[in-house]
This record gives sequence, C-alpha cells and structure tokens, in this order.
Amino acid sequence: MTDSPLTLIEVEALARDAHEGQTDKAGRPYAEHLAAVAEGVRVRGGTAEQQAAAWLHDAIEDEALSLTWLDAAALPQTVKDMVLAVTKRPGEPVERYAARILATPGALLIKEADLAHNADPVRLSELDAPTRERLSVKYTNIRSLLGLTAP
Repeated sequence: MTDSPLTLIEVEALARDAHEGQTDKAGRPYAEHLAAVAEGVRVRGGTAEQQAAAWLHDAIEDEALSLTWLDAAALPQTVKDMVLAVTKRPGEPVERYAARILATPGALLIKEADLAHNADPVRLSELDAPTRERLSVKYTNIRSLLGLTAP
C-alpha cells in the first residue's frame, strides 16, 4: 500500500474490478450504475472525494469489498465516511439510514445521484411491474426522509 491516496481513476478501476460480473435488477452490468452515480455526483458539483465515494457507494453493501479493505484503503477519511454513510446495514430502519446520510458531510449528494439513477424512468421500465412499483415506493420514501425533491 502506498502512502498517497488513490486517484479517482484508480478508484474507478478498483470499483469496476470489484463489481465485475455483477448485474443490476435489469441484468445490466453493475458498473453502468456506478458510472452513472459518479457522473451524477460530478454534474451536481460534487468534489473528487464525493465522486470516489460514488464509485464505491455499493461496494461494502454488495460485499464486493470488505470493511477491512475500506479501513486500510489509501483513501481520505472523508471518502470512507461517505461510503459508510450510504451503506445500508442488514435490518437497519430506513429512518436511521437516512439520518446517518444527513449527518455525514458530502453523503447526501451521493445518495441523491444514486436515487436519481435508480428512479430513472427508462431504467425502471426494464423491470417487471411489481418490482417497478415496489422500488418506486421505496425511492419516494427515502427521498422524503432525506428532504429531496422528485428527480
């Protein structure tokens, strides 16, 4: 491990490798979602650290990378904090999850970009109706808890 922090390009490559072979609910390569969230953060004025956290936002939750890896990674603590803030924990009430995001500087923008991509009508249209409806309700609820307006 080097003393210098990973660059954004290195974080992207690492995230793509970690999620290699994973697909989203519509069967698309999972890296497409990561790229869309990172780009969503960028166009919303997010910092390089927020973009790095966006690339890693699902890595721990999806077990593509471990908490041990994140703890030891050559990343600023702010990036690690944002990744942990947007990582859902098993059995965790959504209200606690939302409160953690709101309490962590920079994390809300990552979750906003994540929700925008997840709720994209084109992306949702690829899912069956029951899944589409369930996810739409879920995304509306978390947006409300986070104080975000509709995309």
